[in-house]
Amino acid sequence: MKRTITHLADGRELIYFDRRDDADRGAVDRRPLDPRPVASELRYDPLTEEWVAIAGHRQTRTFLPSAAECPLCPSTDTHSSEIPAADYDVVVFENRFPSFSGNFGTYRDVGGLSEVRPGAGRCEVVCFTSEHSSSFSRLSDAQVELVMEAWADRTAELSAIEGVEQVFCFENRGEEIGITLPHPHGQIYAYPYVTPRTARQLAAAAKRPGLFADVLAAERAGERVVAANELWTAFVPAAARWPYEVHVYPHRRVPDLAALSEEERAAFAPLYTSVLRALDGLFGVAMPYVSAWHQAPVRHLRELGYLHLELFSVRRAPGKLKYLAGSESAMGAFVNDVLPEEAARQIRSQVDH
Repeated sequence: MKRTITHLADGRELIYFDRRDDADRGAVDRRPLDPRPVASELRYDPLTEEWVAIAGHRQTRTFLPSAAECPLCPSTDTHSSEIPAADYDVVVFENRFPSFSGNFGTYRDVGGLSEVRPGAGRCEVVCFTSEHSSSFSRLSDAQVELVMEAWADRTAELSAIEGVEQVFCFENRGEEIGITLPHPHGQIYAYPYVTPRTARQLAAAAKRPGLFADVLAAERAGERVVAANELWTAFVPAAARWPYEVHVYPHRRVPDLAALSEEERAAFAPLYTSVLRALDGLFGVAMPYVSAWHQAPVRHLRELGYLHLELFSVRRAPGKLKYLAGSESAMGAFVNDVLPEEAARQIRSQVDH
């Protein structure tokens, strides 16, 4: 793998990940870009003891452009995108409209009981392929491994930034999920705090050492496994919140993507893409989903973390979506319309064999 660092016209970092050592990455971004926005505000909610990022500059971010104006496609003679090169394998760059960054401004006292501090951290975009009309499910095993190399590289680099407490790699896919760019891509958030869901999982693991491994062992012995190989297992969790939800665990406990072996990265690719294709096959349409890597925090209770991926869709039936209505949105109390065992059976029936 060849790794090349360059910069965009406004100073943001861009990193090419190439399979070929002779890839030419000398193209220059000549766009007249506006100055980078200041970092968001972090405001503390004393009732939930959670931080909320207030990022008003994100209101102006690009929203569902035409394919000819896609900012994630390679640049051409008639269109300059976020990637100056005429082609690429995998690219990572700093988000132009970040929720967290190191570009601090002036932060005021907002009154009440809310503490305010800078939204320190970093947000990056990961372009999985230069092919605009492709998807993660259609990537070759070698391309998935290159994406994983990029995830691992960025996890290690971002974890070393002062003030970063957790690194989150994820993909949002489908307009039903709320994507603003259809080009196959994901994002990476380097948070200045441990996120609420991770904190809850670690608190549970602190009460029962080996909890993640116990969950995996129990699921591997049951009826909700949808795909497996020697190093990974994909299953629908017993208490799935979403109509179609799949968790993917490595059999060996590692804290994050950077700690995976070459063999584990290679084994992940065919299993994961087969699950994605199975989801698309359920109703004969591209399944909207969120795919979220859960990594151990950089410092807090890191020894309890267990890398795993949680994949879920808001589609519950052909033409029907699962909306987070009153119970879920107001109370955080989920009600699932699909029996997890039935969801597992349906997905398993579609997995490539």
